[in-house]
Amino acid sequence: MKAIVCKSLDGPGSLEMADLPEPMPGEGEVAIGVSAVSLNFFDTLMVRGKYQYRPELPFSPGGEVAGTVLRIGPGVGGLAIGQRVIASTGANGCRQETLAKAGDVIPIPDGTADEAAAAIPIAYGTALHGLEDRGHVKPGQTVLILGATGGTGLAAVEVAVRLGATVVATGSSDAKLQVCAERGAKELLNLTGTDVKEAFRTLNGGKGPDVIYDCIGGPYAEPALRSIAWGGRYLVIGFAAGEIPKIPLNLLLLKGCELVGVFWGRHTKTEPAAYREQVSRLLRWCAEGSIRPHIDHVFPLEKTAEALRMMESRQIKGKIIIKP
Repeated sequence: MKAIVCKSLDGPGSLEMADLPEPMPGEGEVAIGVSAVSLNFFDTLMVRGKYQYRPELPFSPGGEVAGTVLRIGPGVGGLAIGQRVIASTGANGCRQETLAKAGDVIPIPDGTADEAAAAIPIAYGTALHGLEDRGHVKPGQTVLILGATGGTGLAAVEVAVRLGATVVATGSSDAKLQVCAERGAKELLNLTGTDVKEAFRTLNGGKGPDVIYDCIGGPYAEPALRSIAWGGRYLVIGFAAGEIPKIPLNLLLLKGCELVGVFWGRHTKTEPAAYREQVSRLLRWCAEGSIRPHIDHVFPLEKTAEALRMMESRQIKGKIIIKP
């Protein structure tokens, strides 16, 4: 089978096309014929050795896939050969076939395309877990999303709207932010050339956001936190801006607010039943049309490196899909 493999941690340029043997599932595993792989920003970090999860070399990027069950290992129940499924694999998605633990495999409902389904588990799963479990978002509350135009942020826009929140979306250009408006964001804030402190201070009529969903960190974190409503929740998702901010703890006291970490990967392992319920719910929402993953580009397997370079240079709105 064909696969894109990373043999050294030198970025997208180190990726190569390779022929690998068909994977044979072991105890509790299934082999999936991959029809769509959804890339995430962490893939750009992983191929440079800068992500907290470091698979053993050589590996393939791509941590979430959609496809068809090809082979079933011992001890696996509830799945059938030929069944359409998604799986969160962590890595090794950019292959014509890959292995997944059966507990991480969820059937795709009728009416949902493989490309859309592949975009669901990580970005949308993080959004639902973060906003519902960690942020306790209620209808009518205001949610500020930092980095709303990327795959993770745009998923949060849709999930927050689905939960009944009023969404303020931030990004680096008006063109990128337009897709947030199309997904239900009520206010758009272009951070380029903006007095960020003043812009955040006036949000929600000066009251500030009830929940902040921060995908980027960097220089926007502290001014955003200073704007938060009394008793608000600041959700730490990631650091796409590159800098891990240092937060003055006195702000938590003055705002009576909570600073909350959202680690989707750990959540899936420690609360597997909740993970499966949330992803299954998201797939139902997708099938009924209340969430619509924005697929910005679709690439063949051999252009995986080009796709990752586009993600690194912030050229993407929503998701990139690889089609092995």
